[in-house]
Amino acid sequence: MDFHTLGLDTGLLDGLHAMGIRKPTPIQAQAIPAVMEGRDLIACAQTGTGKTAAFLLPLIDVIHGYKPRVEGSVRALVVVPTRELALQIDQQMQAIAYFTPITSMPVYGGSDGASFDQQKAALSGGTEVIIATPGKLLSHLNLGYVALKGLEFLVLDEADRMMDMGFIDDINRIVQFLPKERQTLMFSATMAPPIRALAKNILHDPVEISIALSKPAEGVKQEAFVVHEAQKAPVLEHILRTNEASSIIIFAGRKVEVRNLARHLKKQGFNAQAMHSDLEQSEREQVLLDFRNRKLRILVATNVVSRGIDIDDIDLVINYDVPQDPEDYVHRVGRTARASKKGQAVTFIAEKDMREFGRIEQLIGYAVEKLALPAGFGEGPVYRPEGVRGKGANGSRRGSGGGKRGGHNGRGPGAGGRRR
Repeated sequence: MDFHTLGLDTGLLDGLHAMGIRKPTPIQAQAIPAVMEGRDLIACAQTGTGKTAAFLLPLIDVIHGYKPRVEGSVRALVVVPTRELALQIDQQMQAIAYFTPITSMPVYGGSDGASFDQQKAALSGGTEVIIATPGKLLSHLNLGYVALKGLEFLVLDEADRMMDMGFIDDINRIVQFLPKERQTLMFSATMAPPIRALAKNILHDPVEISIALSKPAEGVKQEAFVVHEAQKAPVLEHILRTNEASSIIIFAGRKVEVRNLARHLKKQGFNAQAMHSDLEQSEREQVLLDFRNRKLRILVATNVVSRGIDIDDIDLVINYDVPQDPEDYVHRVGRTARASKKGQAVTFIAEKDMREFGRIEQLIGYAVEKLALPAGFGEGPVYRPEGVRGKGANGSRRGSGGGKRGGHNGRGPGAGGRRR
């Protein structure tokens, strides 16, 4: 199958050709016909499956091909959890729709007065497609000038992430402003009961598509260190000093951990910056730009970067904390070894994280290799993921450096036995 068989507008086909995209991914092949037939849709698909184009292509095709029901109205509303994802989708929208007259505008918080005026003008009916974060969109809606009488599409992207971030009430309030006669598309990496409940409330007789969670790419060399909490910071520093990777993402569980870890690494002389939602928008954009351009070697981040930000050519991913959701591990590891390249992923497994890592190994279907701690760092605990049977329940190898830590005192952001 290719895109020509899907009946897309020639302008869209020209845009795809210019981008070097020839064949639809599985989610695109299933979703595009359903959307073009006017059906509501609920799709379970992770980042990297092509889901953004799966809703943008038919959405643009319909908007371009049919006269609007109401002139001067927003025709499609795409709601996303983060500013970064809003910008990314808008960039992809501009590329795909380059040979069509359809326009778009990202709407998110943290902008200046001039940006606010641009957003207001777009929402007042000057733009067909709006890509917005929930809080900022709701602020505009409450001011009463958003033109939605002719809205044809509502898209909820990364619905599970929006719920994790506490946006469910905002989403329900946004829906109250929208015309009931519309087409609603929901995309989520997981289909937990709250997602099903939300879909039941806002979708009508939807087509359901499920693209199985991909396992980490074969090009990812996955490894783990079983460590005591106080060993994490010094072992991390050892890896950063001895590994030749030029582009590294370190994932930590909470914003405070990200801030502390980035500050600690900079004090130790590493070229590192933090990436989390408390930064100003201009700061976040500059950090990402520096990282993409290889001016910044180490990005310390929360899960904001594991989903919804497209950064290629990552050499090394380090999970400073084991993610609570096993699927987040797949998303994190998926930042490296993209486009059939090679990459490395290293995870620190503290005693309190063993059960969670056992669940990860059950999800991916095999045990991740447990490495001996480097010489001089002492012994780590034995890997015993309590309550987990079968694969992954092997003991860790002992550290090769003896019982003392060779001068490392465990001070740093990893000390103290924190709990998330």
